[in-house]
This record gives sequence, C-alpha cells and structure tokens, in this order.
Amino acid sequence: MTISQASRLLSPEEIAVRAGQQVEFLRLPQVADVFSARERRLRQCAHENAMRDFLLFAADIAHAQHVALQSFPAVRLPDFDAINAAAHAGKPALAATSWERDPQWITALRNMLESMLPTLQTQDAVGAAIRKVLALSDQEIEQQADRLLNNIMFGLDLASAPLIAAGLQVYWVHMVSAVQQAHGEDRLAPFGRTDDPSRCPCCGSLPTASISRIDADGSYRYVHCSLCSAQWHVVRIKCTHCDSTKGIQYQSLQASDDESVGTVRKEAVEAETCDECGHYLKILRMERNPAVEPVADDLASLTLDLLVSEAGFQRHGINLMLLFGDPDAQEPDPGSTH
Repeated sequence: MTISQASRLLSPEEIAVRAGQQVEFLRLPQVADVFSARERRLRQCAHENAMRDFLLFAADIAHAQHVALQSFPAVRLPDFDAINAAAHAGKPALAATSWERDPQWITALRNMLESMLPTLQTQDAVGAAIRKVLALSDQEIEQQADRLLNNIMFGLDLASAPLIAAGLQVYWVHMVSAVQQAHGEDRLAPFGRTDDPSRCPCCGSLPTASISRIDADGSYRYVHCSLCSAQWHVVRIKCTHCDSTKGIQYQSLQASDDESVGTVRKEAVEAETCDECGHYLKILRMERNPAVEPVADDLASLTLDLLVSEAGFQRHGINLMLLFGDPDAQEPDPGSTH
C-alpha cells in the first residue's frame, strides 16, 4: 500500500472560490442512467475480481433498479412549506431517518424483486434471499428499512439488507428527482446546504465515496450519497468526516509499473485518511479512469478497506449493497454515527 502526505497548497476548488468562480454545489442523480451506468461499471469491475460473483449479483440488482425507476409509481412528496421549513432549519428536505415513507415503495420493491426471479436458478442462494424478502410482511420490511436508514445493525438481516436497500435507493432517487422537477423553479431551491456537511443535503444519509469529477470548468471533488445518489461538492484535501485539512493522507493498493511508458500507474481508487479523527473515505479519480462509479468501484476495492481498517482507521461512509456488523450485538443509540 502506498501513502502520500497531502500538500498544504490550496486545492483547485479553493483557488476557484477565492477567484470568485462558482462551483456547482449539488449534482442530482439522472433517472435515465444512474443505475444503468452503475450496472455497466459493476460488470466491468467483475472481470478477474476476487468478488466476481457478488459484483455480478450487484449488477443484476442495478439492472432491476433501473427498470423499476423508469416507471416508479406516484408517491407523496414534500410541499413548498415543508421544503421551506427544512431549509430554514438547516435540514434535508427528504431526511431518511424521519421521512414518512409512502407504502408504494414496498409495492415497487416487490415488483422489482419478482422481476429478478425468472433469471435465477430455483435453488440459487440469491433466489432464496429474494424469496425470503418477498415472504416478509410489509411491516417486517418497514422494520428492516428503519434499521438500514438509521444505521442500526441490531436485528438487521444481512442477507436481505442489500435487496431492501435497493428498493429504498430507487424510492429516494425517484423522490429527489420528482421534488426537483416539481419545485426547481420555485423561489427557494428544494435542496441546498445543510448544517451537517458530512451528510447528504437531500436525504441526510452517509456517503459511499467521493469522486474527483472532470468537467468543462475543471476538476472538482464531489461526495456521493449512499441512498439517493446525489453528489455534493467538498473541497479536496479535506476530511469529509471532521472537515480537518491536517493529517490528510492517501492510501492505495500497490501501484503497478506500466512498462510501456516506463512509469508507475497511479490507482484510480484511493482511501483518503484523516489522522485528526481517525476516519477515512475512498476517493475515485476520473482523471485516472473516466469510467469509475462510486458504488461499483467501492465494492470492487474491498481489499483497500481491509488494509486501511487494519491500519486503525474507521470508515466514514457506507455502501448499502455490502454491510458488515453483528446483527446480534446490543442495539446502539439511533442518534449515533458509525
């Protein structure tokens, strides 16, 4: 694993801000391709990966998510007064831990899972997991969803969690997009900065990873939400957990020599670690590989998580497609972070 100490020079974002240049704060998920792009990247990453079967399973989920999102049923959305109140309180308009979920999300989840069954073998473990979720009552599914959205491992069924999480992701992506379409032209934008910059400004969820995007105006770092796939801008060389700019280091799996050009190829996925708070979050660099996708590349680089964890760092973010923990452990305080 290679480690490089962060420079104290200003990041490109900080230089742009000081120069008066506007950096787009929020990038909302695109219904047309958010999950299809994830599926493509998962299938690419599965090639010669030790987690090939799991990545292909995640790709199948992403495909079902894409289909479900294109015809998602109408659900209740926050009105202008609710959006206004959330903005003045510094809270996300679609807070995952407090939003009263519309029952339609479970109907959409069941349809999505049923659509996956014909492609699976009857005795396949994945098929068994899907049938297990389908056999749950709506109340049992809601209980599992509550644990997922509150980051509570106590009582969480880890085998069912990725499937239920997939339904929640589709539901929240739909709501974020629908709210933007319904209120985007109002005098108050539906989504904006909130009091906690470490969490998604749309739904308040933890991130999965950050991504250094390449755009026409430059290269800026965005943090990717684990639930609704919104991305919000955070300057580089800054801890996404505690906002510190001190003790930032970048760790990656051993880089490989590119004999064709006589140089060392830098990895597109790195772990940004913070010595101040002991947390880390992966950063994906599009300038090194334009195909990277936060959820897919995070899953495909699990070895990096293991190495960074062994070094004593705690992950700031979460990937709802692969959860770790002890479901039999004592139930934590729902207000605590992990």
